Amino acid sequence: MENFELFKALFLGLIEGLTEFLPISSTGHLILFGHLIDFQSDSGRAFEVVIQLGAILAVCWLYREKIIALVQGFFSGDAHARRFAFNVLVAFLPAVVIGILAVDFIKHVLFSPIVVACALIFGGLVIFAVEARKFEPKTIEATDINLKQAIIIGLAQCLAMIPGTSRSGATIIGGMLSGLSRKAATEFSFFLAMPTMLGAASYDLIRNASVLTSDNMMNIVVGFVAAFIAALLVVKALVKFVEKHTLRIFAWYRVVLGIILLIVFG
Repeated sequence: MENFELFKALFLGLIEGLTEFLPISSTGHLILFGHLIDFQSDSGRAFEVVIQLGAILAVCWLYREKIIALVQGFFSGDAHARRFAFNVLVAFLPAVVIGILAVDFIKHVLFSPIVVACALIFGGLVIFAVEARKFEPKTIEATDINLKQAIIIGLAQCLAMIPGTSRSGATIIGGMLSGLSRKAATEFSFFLAMPTMLGAASYDLIRNASVLTSDNMMNIVVGFVAAFIAALLVVKALVKFVEKHTLRIFAWYRVVLGIILLIVFG
């Protein structure tokens, strides 16, 4: 039975890594598949938090050269690096403020399968609407983002606090609407994910530290490693995909998944 629980943890870790950076909501997938396989981790919320850390660590690893270069440029006085760091901070702050003020409301009121299902469907319709527009991107590289674009993306990220919206989906669409190319919007979404997810995960981990025991630690380790490996594969593939394709396939997927959730939990 213990080995079977480890297999479930492995499966959910893979689901987290595969879906965290796609505009399809990792939360929706964890709720659906966790229900279908009857995963009963004693660590509860802490399990989800740690496997999210595995996914974000994968992005940090893939973009380590850019991160190092930006950090070196920031401390050496490079204006471009400092402007980019400032814009990431600007985009990050709205989620911090809203998150602190509304965390209990989000956890206890919005965190339900029906809310997730509706958010998935609505988000899919938004993607269809945005992709129907014809626009010429003003910004091709993520590091060239300006202050106005950072504010728009930061506000868009706040919408992702509604479970099922998808943090990556909200920030990518917000980036496109502000004038970024799909590739630039996707890569900036990755950069913004680093402080956002690390901050949120650290906060949740502190709040749930009491449930981290030796009994459930193996589940957490297995899920963490699985999420890390899966995210490594997805991030590279997503950047290549968005350079040549629209996001409509993700919109269709969201709508179908939302309907499935409504059927399963409705």
